[in-house]
Amino acid sequence: MAESKPETVAERVLASGVDEEPGALGRPLRSWESKFFFAFCVLYTVFHLLVLNLFPLETWAFRILHVAGGLMIGLGLYGSIAPTDDSTTRNPSLILAERVMALIAGLPALFVTAIAAYGLYEVFGTPAKFPSPAPYEYFGLALAGSTMVAIGSGWLFRPRAVGAPLYDWILLLNTFAASAYLMANLTPWQFRAGVMPTPVDAWVAFTGILLILEVTRRVAGLALLIISGLFVVYGFIGPWLPGFLKHGGYSFDRFFTYIYTDNGILGPTTAVSSTYIMLFIAFAAFLQASKVGDYFVNFAFAAAGHKRGGPAKVAVFASGLMGMINGTSAGNVVATGSLTIPLMKRVGYKPQVAASVEAAASSGGQIMPPIMGAGAFIMAEVTGIPYTDLIVAAIIPAVLYFVSVFLVVDFEAQKHNMRGLSKSELPQFSQLIKQVYLFLPIIILVGALFMGYSVIRAGTLALMSAFVVSWLTPHRMGAKEVIGALDLSARMAIQLIAVCACAGIIVGVIGLTGVGLRFSSMLLAIAEQSQIIALFFAMLISIMLGMGMPTTAAYAVAASVVAPGLIQLGISPLVAHFFVFYYAVLSAITPPVALASYAGAALAGSEPLRTSITSFRIGLSAFIVPFMFFYSPSLLMQGDWFPIMTHVITALIGIYMLSGGIVGYIFNARLALPIRALTFAAALMLITGGLTTDLIGAALIVAVFLLQRIAVKRETPREA
Repeated sequence: MAESKPETVAERVLASGVDEEPGALGRPLRSWESKFFFAFCVLYTVFHLLVLNLFPLETWAFRILHVAGGLMIGLGLYGSIAPTDDSTTRNPSLILAERVMALIAGLPALFVTAIAAYGLYEVFGTPAKFPSPAPYEYFGLALAGSTMVAIGSGWLFRPRAVGAPLYDWILLLNTFAASAYLMANLTPWQFRAGVMPTPVDAWVAFTGILLILEVTRRVAGLALLIISGLFVVYGFIGPWLPGFLKHGGYSFDRFFTYIYTDNGILGPTTAVSSTYIMLFIAFAAFLQASKVGDYFVNFAFAAAGHKRGGPAKVAVFASGLMGMINGTSAGNVVATGSLTIPLMKRVGYKPQVAASVEAAASSGGQIMPPIMGAGAFIMAEVTGIPYTDLIVAAIIPAVLYFVSVFLVVDFEAQKHNMRGLSKSELPQFSQLIKQVYLFLPIIILVGALFMGYSVIRAGTLALMSAFVVSWLTPHRMGAKEVIGALDLSARMAIQLIAVCACAGIIVGVIGLTGVGLRFSSMLLAIAEQSQIIALFFAMLISIMLGMGMPTTAAYAVAASVVAPGLIQLGISPLVAHFFVFYYAVLSAITPPVALASYAGAALAGSEPLRTSITSFRIGLSAFIVPFMFFYSPSLLMQGDWFPIMTHVITALIGIYMLSGGIVGYIFNARLALPIRALTFAAALMLITGGLTTDLIGAALIVAVFLLQRIAVKRETPREA
């Protein structure tokens, strides 16, 4: 009997499924529920594509429907708490209590759903201009009460292993009722919300905010929920707070209705999630269906996997490409790190170093043009700077970031004499180069943008090109694959939709209370003493606001609190917003709360806090970059080509020296402590961007080089 051919190492190294969205399926559902939410997700994505390209909808109406649909999908797919095993015996008293609570919440839910449906019919199904107020007399209290009981039930009663419990279906009905009320009363709502709201308006807005917070808790964890909750509480306790935190306080009606307008939840963050994020996540889903993500990773392995410390360098390249598309640092770590982290450990990297490299590289994907996760879209919305200008400005900072991480990886490999993978273990570059057309969707996206097409049109063309390109691969997309990609688009978008809506709550509170302006005044007062201290303070606040939050929410909050203060210092809006955006991204690898590092630690089996500290060390060079483009705006492509080129060259040399200093190895030798100090000094001199400091830095580099040559000559005889 012939022996079966053993699996080769090359087959084990080939990437497969790296672009699949972790947790995209959510909790297990019953058969009919799966079919219902599959259809709902497909229609939800199709609705967005049609509105964005063919059938424009009134802005507030579109955003209300966008948030409502996202909440309903989130409530259906993600459970409130971990389910119990159906095989275990459930306490009869708890079962009875659960049914009683469901009845208490369910009857008002049916009442408000019927009233909301009638209100929609009255407005859109009859000639009446506005719905009559009579049916809504008890609507608000019934809606809010039912929602609070249903959310409380979700916290109290552990659901069965399969299927959405009854109280989640009640929350779905209440989400429909709240959004139907807003749609039926849209014009009156736009006039009176935040100014002269009715009690029903206030209770509906309160319910909408409760639902957003609950879905955010389910899909994004407690960090953003707690921060948003603190901001809501701040809206009411302001009169009793000291210093710049103090404000006059607001009534219940005015506060909650103001938050549920385009000053808050329906403002810039939801504008971005309903347009750009939905479109580009659909683009990512189509890329996934055509296996382009696998190609990105395999291409990186073929190009760099054989170099010293090869898997770590692959992680830098592949995670940058994947991270710019999928929009979440931690999600990208899980996707590409499942392949790269074991291989890094295999060639000699310690588990926590392997996890840290992946975390640093995945976080950098958020600043990688042309997509930049989702942050660039919010920046364009907030600043009014054209999107094409932003992605041009992002090129050099992204290069500096990835060069810094790459150099740390390379110096680490040199220091510990790490090998790469042999070429026989890797995908064949000659074969992959024949499929270079798989980069076409990205090329078409960039080309369309610079040809003057809108972001929406360029994104749609890129999406269509991903579909066409798939026909040139074994993973040809037919009707089934297209529908599957549409379904996956909605599921992948839920976290970002919830996060953007929740960030809108914080932005609304900041705008209503004026705390952002008062913070700006405080920053201005600090700058009168020292501008560098003011910038350092702004950096710390941006990182603290971003800890534990996805990049999108972290930047949205920092842009509301920190960026206005920097602009008041005389810094241009472009530099100010890139400054806070950069640190919002880096918060994912900054201890003690570093989401990307924790995700990598889970894959590598390393201790989370130590991994986050190592991630911070690996990315330390990158922490200097925002100060570099503050002192040299030419690094954001501002100004003439000659200063741009000179500043880029000196910045790269500075990053090289700083990376060597961090690792303690440069010019083929370990750094003694005094020489290490000289290396850091040379890096800082070159980073500041002035002619005098550049000359001092160059002189220090020569000194370090000569001292290291002497050190190499001393070590060589011993090794012989």
